[in-house]
Amino acid sequence: MNPTQLHYALALQAVPNIGDITAKKLIQHRGSPEAVFKASKKTLQSIDGIGTVIINALQHSNTLKIAEKELEFIQKNDIQAFYFDDADYPYRLKHCIDGPIVLFQKGDVEWDTSPVISIVGTRKLTSYGKKQCEELVDSLSVFNPIIVSGFAYGADITAHKAALNLNLQTVGCMAQGLQNTYPPLHEKYRSCVEKNGGFVTDFWSTAVFDPSNFLKRNRLIAGLSEATIVIESGAKGGSLVTANFAFGYNREVFAIPGRIGDSQSVGCNTLIKTKSAHLLSTPADVPYILNWNLETKPKPIQKALFIDLESDEQIVYDFLKKEGKTLLDLIALNCEIPTSKAAYLLLNLELKGVVRPLPGKEFELI
Repeated sequence: MNPTQLHYALALQAVPNIGDITAKKLIQHRGSPEAVFKASKKTLQSIDGIGTVIINALQHSNTLKIAEKELEFIQKNDIQAFYFDDADYPYRLKHCIDGPIVLFQKGDVEWDTSPVISIVGTRKLTSYGKKQCEELVDSLSVFNPIIVSGFAYGADITAHKAALNLNLQTVGCMAQGLQNTYPPLHEKYRSCVEKNGGFVTDFWSTAVFDPSNFLKRNRLIAGLSEATIVIESGAKGGSLVTANFAFGYNREVFAIPGRIGDSQSVGCNTLIKTKSAHLLSTPADVPYILNWNLETKPKPIQKALFIDLESDEQIVYDFLKKEGKTLLDLIALNCEIPTSKAAYLLLNLELKGVVRPLPGKEFELI
């Protein structure tokens, strides 16, 4: 988007009483943000749903001057600003009616080349939740996903760090301008995230951090990805808000179940009980439900014999060779390994071209 049109888009974003949905309606009718500002009162009145309050806000605001300063800040600080109709604007977010008309990004994210998954959860993550989160990211790493979260304490930073450890792209959605870090303690992770993904927000540099900003931030976490995974959550909290956004955007939602009565599992169990989320019992549930496929060339079993397998992979391979097509749970039971680990090993074997998944969570040798 050229600087002039970006200037007008920023100005429209800053007009009081005009949110993203109304701004998009105005742009749709007039063709561009500049045309919205230059439209007459009579022309604006002809647009369904546009009343006196909005028209007065447009015609008597000083947002063009304010936007000029923000544009200078963006240009001086190497921030990318994506207009919602730009080709570079994250395409999943384009399908969200309340997606920002301008999205700010720091870093280099390849939004269109990899699957995108959001991982959220409580800030008071238990050791169980931490282990589940790390194993989940590790298991999904063969699909090279972008891991999105909120850069907060607990589940968020655990997901980001797990992605960094596996050299995956990871994106932090911020509830303030990109020049600030919240929480400040996570400043030490910023450079690593920017080198392996980046940060996004629709808050200006002048925005003062406030907990109420999390609502807008959470819609970005949900809107950027094809699925949202809740690790742990209390009865209330931001992760449930994010899950509800994702559900409303018609995206898949997953929740890891916990023990009945466990305060950090109430939210996940409720999502599952109300059928707002898929029960995530093993990492393999994610690619299965999302219909992800590893693009590998089938290899005959004879050739598979010459592939180097880890000891645990060999156990699973030998079992499938003996038993043939088998359910995931039975593979785990007979090989005496946890189901989550069996799913991880099967993903590795699929990547090596010796195993293929079948409907109903069954697997067989190729």
